[in-house]
Amino acid sequence: MKYLIIGLGNFGGVLAEQLTALGHEVVGVDLHGLQAERYKEKLATTYVLDATDDMALSVLPLNSVDIVIVAIGENFGASVKVVSLLKKRKVKHIYARAVDDVHKAVLEAFSLTRILTPEKDAAIALVQLLELDADVEPFAVDDNNYVFKFSIPSKLVGYKISELSIEKEFHIRIISLIRGKRTTNAIGISRIEKTSDAAYTQDFVLTADDGLVCYGLYSDFISFWKSVK
Repeated sequence: MKYLIIGLGNFGGVLAEQLTALGHEVVGVDLHGLQAERYKEKLATTYVLDATDDMALSVLPLNSVDIVIVAIGENFGASVKVVSLLKKRKVKHIYARAVDDVHKAVLEAFSLTRILTPEKDAAIALVQLLELDADVEPFAVDDNNYVFKFSIPSKLVGYKISELSIEKEFHIRIISLIRGKRTTNAIGISRIEKTSDAAYTQDFVLTADDGLVCYGLYSDFISFWKSVK
């Protein structure tokens, strides 16, 4: 895919580098020459211009990219003005970074494809890591509901799935069982192969090598997780 990123600061610059590393074509734009120069050899093209200037914006290949990302965050006025000009030019897919709830609320008025909240997301991810530890991978569906993928805690090893009562007690629905099977490769090294099984039986006995994928409220899962850790 082809991306155009406006603002090559800490967020926009890393985003541009990572997308490029994944094989995407990235065009970078920044008001400051030093920032643009920093990524000149890393990106497909870089521009030094003021994206809040409608005439300057006209030189950018807005209609030949798949997504335009406004990575400006700290300068609230510049962020909103750039988004407004992009909408005026009928750019179809616009992602924009919001640094707080007020910023997000204003951007929501433009009906953008997506509003990015990297600072908030990073803080939430850190809290989840500290609260759930590395045994759980949470995936947000919305602000309250999550899909959770986790390894079986030692307290649950030896239990049948029917004995867990996760749905009844904690209102968490099991989506899939992750079966862990120990195998030995050609040179004798032991490893665990994991396969997803949505058609598991209720009398399946859980082992330390297994895992589960569940769906439910984040608060309900925390209650469940604290009860088994």
